[in-house]
Amino acid sequence: MSKMVSDVLVGVLEQIGVRHIFGLIGDSLNPLADAIRRSKIEWIGVRHEEGAALAAAGQAKLTGRLAVCAGTTGPGSTHLVAGLYEASRDHAPVLALSGDMPRKMHGTDFIQTTEPDLLFRDVSLYTETISSPAQAPAVIHQAIAAAYAGRGVAHLTLPQDVIAANADGGIFSTATLKPRPELAASASDVSEIARRIDAAGSVVIMCGAGCQGAADDLRALSDLLKAPLVHSVKGKDIMPYDDPRWTGGIGMIGTKAVYNAVMHCDLLLMLGTDYPYSEFLPRKGSVIQIDDRARVLGRRAPTELGVVGSVRPTLKLLLEKIAVKSDTRFWDRVMRERQKWDEMLDKQADPARSKDRIHPQAVARAVSDLAKRDAVFVLDTGLNTLWSANWIRQSGSQRMIGSFNNAAVGTALGQANGIQALDRSRQVIALCGDGGFNMLMCEFLTAVHHKLSVKVVVYNNSAFGLIPLEAEAEGLAPYREGIEFPNPDFTALARACGGHGFRATKPGELHAEINEALKADGPAIVDVVVAADEMPNFPHIELDKLGNYAMAKIKEAVLAVTGP
Repeated sequence: MSKMVSDVLVGVLEQIGVRHIFGLIGDSLNPLADAIRRSKIEWIGVRHEEGAALAAAGQAKLTGRLAVCAGTTGPGSTHLVAGLYEASRDHAPVLALSGDMPRKMHGTDFIQTTEPDLLFRDVSLYTETISSPAQAPAVIHQAIAAAYAGRGVAHLTLPQDVIAANADGGIFSTATLKPRPELAASASDVSEIARRIDAAGSVVIMCGAGCQGAADDLRALSDLLKAPLVHSVKGKDIMPYDDPRWTGGIGMIGTKAVYNAVMHCDLLLMLGTDYPYSEFLPRKGSVIQIDDRARVLGRRAPTELGVVGSVRPTLKLLLEKIAVKSDTRFWDRVMRERQKWDEMLDKQADPARSKDRIHPQAVARAVSDLAKRDAVFVLDTGLNTLWSANWIRQSGSQRMIGSFNNAAVGTALGQANGIQALDRSRQVIALCGDGGFNMLMCEFLTAVHHKLSVKVVVYNNSAFGLIPLEAEAEGLAPYREGIEFPNPDFTALARACGGHGFRATKPGELHAEINEALKADGPAIVDVVVAADEMPNFPHIELDKLGNYAMAKIKEAVLAVTGP
């Protein structure tokens, strides 16, 4: 019995382990929907196609395996694009499917006409229209291979008449469609790394997302070199917060102890990280960078040695070659500074710090304390990112996902839905600013509809909290009329959607409301009204920025009296 092109496509996705397709059905996707209905793949109908792309991105970020989203002709596909940048910028394999009108309508300015391959070109490693049944098997294979090889987005345009037509055979070589393997650095490069490490005095090891799975080797390296392990925010969840080697993050999501260590060490070893904020990296001294992406080597800091290789197999070779260091003076100084910083964080996160106001640091710490040991935290973008990433104390078996390279607001809930679909029994917590949650809060309906027990914690300060800081850093008074906004009753919204709603406005309510939400059977929203004037910690700030903040505060005070 002959198969339609849509059957061939769905069949290979099922064969390589795809479990869900996120999207909205429209006329051009009806043949695809019919094939999905007859497969073991679960269709998860979202409320907005951007939510579909985000859900697929969340899955792919967490697992490294292909995830799939779909949108129908015209606007149904254009809505996918914004969410696909999550997968593109965070290097996660996603296949995006665009429905399209029958070929006889092409070139006639028909309703909902777009040029999908042009539209998706910037966000995709590969984009192609399946223009005939004979072409379909090879193009489908190529798209999936491209998503895996480049760890990013591949896109296929599916004209309705083509995917409804009988296919000219199936897809072969499906065994090749899998995540790309780890590759060790060359023996000569490993020897050169070891030589430079042995010649250095103090060493700091900076760990990024490319260090996932290498925790034991990182500990061994740290012990041999008496070297602190520091991390990017994408690498924060690799090891538990209380591991003494794991000294904290860098930059605004980081500590003063780490900043000083990185700036004053003899050698910074950057492992699996393309950390973009060069102002927090050494301007002098020695840097060695190891990454399996040759294009990222040396572009963030002056680098003396760049080595192509995956972190885990390269470290195993390196551990056999380096000599033990015995001088602990640098290590001891970093540990003392870390302890002081941690004490400050604890004081800021204490709910008893104020009688009648909830400070956002206390929210993050409460979630951290109450979450299960294998929970997944999904962070939104904005000032809430600083609260969550700086005050969550991860267990080492928890995961932390966010819009870390794309830095897009409103992405947490969609990604959380995708992650929750992988395991409906695992605790998934989305931590959102109110501005970001408002952008795609319709995806809470997706969670209710598909029994995805996502817990959403909203930092409610009735404003885009990061924008004032960015304005003040430039010496400008924040434009309050454009930053502040009214919010709906989030608890009523949750209940109207069929979920659970909780609200905390006083410090004494915080732990109880979050705990009840985490125990609730089904998706829940916790609306936490937080202090709107809270300032984050600045591990390091330039003198000119301090002057800009002071000038901005003066301007804002004058405007409060005189008006704009």
